[in-house]
Amino acid sequence: MRAEGVHEWQVWQWVDSALPGGGFAHSAGLEAAVQLRQVTDRPTLRAYLEASLEQTAHSMLPLVTAAHREPERLVEWDALCEAFLRQHVANRASRLQGRAIALTAEKVFGLRLLPDPMGSFAGHLAPLFGTATGRLGFPLETAQRLLLFWHLRGLLAAAMRLNRLGPLEAQDWQRQLGPLGEALRERGAALGVDDLCQTAPLQELWQGAHDRLTTRLFQS
Repeated sequence: MRAEGVHEWQVWQWVDSALPGGGFAHSAGLEAAVQLRQVTDRPTLRAYLEASLEQTAHSMLPLVTAAHREPERLVEWDALCEAFLRQHVANRASRLQGRAIALTAEKVFGLRLLPDPMGSFAGHLAPLFGTATGRLGFPLETAQRLLLFWHLRGLLAAAMRLNRLGPLEAQDWQRQLGPLGEALRERGAALGVDDLCQTAPLQELWQGAHDRLTTRLFQS
């Protein structure tokens, strides 16, 4: 069997929503934005999705790229991510999803990603995602697209559970936002870890209020 064929099957497995990556437990701040009445209709929801995608391209994609290229520096990339994610809800979500990725990589793909001993290693999503996809042999562009696809899919799933979109409309939006995702991937691919930044500060503030919501479906 050709190696590239095996890799393609594994890519499809990573795209599959059945892969336990932990993302569906999080809304990337959307739940708080809805309850705070910052997302009230389809135009404001669309704006939220687009801004969140752009922020992911600037705040996570450079770390995925760095870890994919230099997986032996995973501990360094993880420490950088820990220093960058100062907002406690986003930091916690990144650690929870990163640990889920590490567990899946070990149990399903036989990849041991977490250092031993753990020490101060936090286990953030972006560096672990880049390391896992790199060690599996995924092309860098594929890994970058996977990250943005995962993020958008998780946001749309959250929007459905919050009764902001129906399933067919959510799939239509996933299709429509594909070109934006690819443009952001190309932009983010040119960034290094020194370019990490937050491009949607209001979303960061709304997400930071998540723990104070009266009722919650999601962890972030």
